[in-house]
Amino acid sequence: MRLVLLGAPGAGKGTQAKNIVSKYNIAHISTGDILRDEVKNNTEFGIKANQYMKEGKLVPDELIIEIIRNMLVKDGGKSGFLMDGFPRTLLQAEKFDEMLASLGQSIDKVINISVEPKRLIKRLTSRRVCSSCNNICSISNNEDDNEGCPSCGGELYRRKDDHDEVIKHRLKVYEQQTKPLIDYYRKNGLLFEVDGSGTEAEVTERILSIL
Repeated sequence: MRLVLLGAPGAGKGTQAKNIVSKYNIAHISTGDILRDEVKNNTEFGIKANQYMKEGKLVPDELIIEIIRNMLVKDGGKSGFLMDGFPRTLLQAEKFDEMLASLGQSIDKVINISVEPKRLIKRLTSRRVCSSCNNICSISNNEDDNEGCPSCGGELYRRKDDHDEVIKHRLKVYEQQTKPLIDYYRKNGLLFEVDGSGTEAEVTERILSIL
């Protein structure tokens, strides 16, 4: 099973990705995690990527595609995979399809988790991250950061990109970049829309019913 998971910031992609890969025992391919690992391990790809990152530039699509290809060739795609965070643009999707075709593979389904903008903003502004265990949690209106992480009691902090104006900009950019991507996969008969509202379990059930 080869899947692509789409969704705006705050849609719950990370949580649902973990549930899906656990259920089907497939590789979870997060480009952000891959890049960090390549840089940390000082690999050939990591050195190249780090040169761009140090200068505050985006890592070129060609390099990211090559890193993903290398991972799939080694061991990441034997039992299938779930792409999380890539592709983000139409051009990336087209290049990714070309790369998969060269390996004799293709995407089976694309899941787009849809959540209305107001709900996304509410989720992101209430999101907190634990400085000790990196657990992501949400605080309600009558709670504050000082209550600590529900998992380990560690100190909670608010990500810089989880403030109102930044969130609105991120959602606008996502809409501009991703709409053509969604149309592309829909035309290819691969896109499945999933309502991202409700509990984690409810959203997971909706996704699994499609898979």
